[in-house]
Amino acid sequence: MDLPQRLADCLCERLPANKVACVHALQADWLAGRVAPDIDIERAPIDHPGQPDQPALIPPQQVPRRRADTVAGRAALVHALAHIEFNAINLALDAAHRFAGMPPAYYADWLRVADEEALHFDLLNAHLATLGHTYGNFPAHNGLWEMALKTAHDPLVRMALVPRVLEARGLDATPLIVNKLKAAQDQHMVEILGVIERDEIGHVAIGSHWFAYLCQARGLEPEATFRQLLVEYDAPPLKPPFNLEARRKAGFSEPELDWLSQL
Repeated sequence: MDLPQRLADCLCERLPANKVACVHALQADWLAGRVAPDIDIERAPIDHPGQPDQPALIPPQQVPRRRADTVAGRAALVHALAHIEFNAINLALDAAHRFAGMPPAYYADWLRVADEEALHFDLLNAHLATLGHTYGNFPAHNGLWEMALKTAHDPLVRMALVPRVLEARGLDATPLIVNKLKAAQDQHMVEILGVIERDEIGHVAIGSHWFAYLCQARGLEPEATFRQLLVEYDAPPLKPPFNLEARRKAGFSEPELDWLSQL
């Protein structure tokens, strides 16, 4: 099949195991040259990708706080991270499916991101099982996908506000979570987060690259445009402490890092 149809098939898969398998198969076929790119074909967007019946989706402010100093609290924390990764699979697939006419490297990048997000989900769900739970056992919110819909009209806005805001916030949070897990002596989860942080730096870097590419194509200054979009789209607030070294590796410029340091 062509790439848009394969992406649509993966987006529409409801069950996590099926979605993960679909993504891994798509990436393998893409790398083997078995998928027709058809990157210029306009396609009907998929505004509601497949999701399992559980977890129950509730407003973000109603999601209970998650602690790492009890097994139940740690399970809730791991579940929250698994939910982020499940949504991240859909976000990466959507970035490739929704926006036609980008360079071929753009689609290769987002297929790789989807494949790595699927791996992250599996790692977290397997660890969750060791804590006596599975994905769907705790309530969650739909904030990540709501941002996908908010940025659905323009790949420049998507690159700015999903990788460079939401995923970059994950880079900021990782050291704090790692410290909590070390205190709880959950070394395996610390190792999983090491894999995720390494890959997520690459994902934010991909977003930074394509944001810069689109700014250049439209004659826009990237740093001023990024700040303008934060305000225009009421993006989640950028709160310290910032993981400046991870953000540097992920394509944030020194002036941007200086600006963040003053927030």
